[in-house]
Amino acid sequence: MGQVIFKDQIYTFEQIRSGNWQPDDKYLSQSLQFCKEWLDGKTDFEISTSGSTGKPKSIIIKRSQMELSAAATKAFFKINKSPKLLVCINTQMIGGKMMLVRGLCWDADIYLITPEANPLIDLSLQKKIDFCAMVPLQVEACLKESISTTKLSNIETLIIGGTPSSLSLIQKIKAAGINAFQTYGMTETVSHIALAKINASELIYHTLPNIKIGTDDANRLWIEASMVIEKRLQTNDLVEIIADGVFRWIGRADFTINSGGIKIQAEALEAELQKYIKPIFGEINYFVFGQKDEMLGQKLVLFLEYKKDNENKVHELLEILKKEMKKYHCPKEIFILEMFVKTPSGKINRTKTAELCF
Repeated sequence: MGQVIFKDQIYTFEQIRSGNWQPDDKYLSQSLQFCKEWLDGKTDFEISTSGSTGKPKSIIIKRSQMELSAAATKAFFKINKSPKLLVCINTQMIGGKMMLVRGLCWDADIYLITPEANPLIDLSLQKKIDFCAMVPLQVEACLKESISTTKLSNIETLIIGGTPSSLSLIQKIKAAGINAFQTYGMTETVSHIALAKINASELIYHTLPNIKIGTDDANRLWIEASMVIEKRLQTNDLVEIIADGVFRWIGRADFTINSGGIKIQAEALEAELQKYIKPIFGEINYFVFGQKDEMLGQKLVLFLEYKKDNENKVHELLEILKKEMKKYHCPKEIFILEMFVKTPSGKINRTKTAELCF
């Protein structure tokens, strides 16, 4: 039977189920409580959505859906019996909860770490980790330190989710030779339903077993799968179907900017802007947005998360973009904010951030 390891404390699944534990650490206590409820056979779990495109809400996810999701991931990666899992993301959100569920279903040794920017820096572990999930911010932090980069490279399979990885991060992952996959999924799909191997110039997603996908008239992805809450879940993600169960993600339909009749895909443009922003501002958070405009309908603007009073850098960037970018792809204005508004799960809330300036 598996166990949960937190620092120097070990809790067997049998001990967790018995309730014979009283940890002082709040994160550990919350995680063990979920494990106990699972081992006791609880059938319904209330989980909050991330709130990246709207107000966060609570939804009920059934045990059977979580079991199906865990089984599909195990089949996709051909996970061996009794693996070693590293859980270092928030176990109050769907991604972290599903890492616990996978460990419980796979009879795994679950190495639990309080979520931090670099969860590997102080990790002392002799045995190799078979499976781990991180958010891009954590991977970025790990790659800044040689010690944690080595530890990251030693993880058998790393999945990265929560938000898309930047182009520069993808390049670093490839350069470090890390066996990593970008995930596609959401709370409503009970974690990921597709994965893209980070080893090429672009990410091509392959669905997990027994998942059917298609698009509506607007090229927005729909999903049919036994672990998904709705019979057919219509998403707001624009995709290109390449083959059966294989697709390329383009961006969010609700992030599409219509400027003078020209439709601009925010995420695609952001990836293009990186090579101009990074040399001037370094690796910072940024996004493009459509500001209401009487003439254009929406005016393309750029937001940078950076310290204020950098008008010279802003002017330098604007001049470069005017020379290098297509007319409609060049931001008409740049806003600098010292801190973006984030969702509870750490994603950038574009609308709330933009409202600070409009």
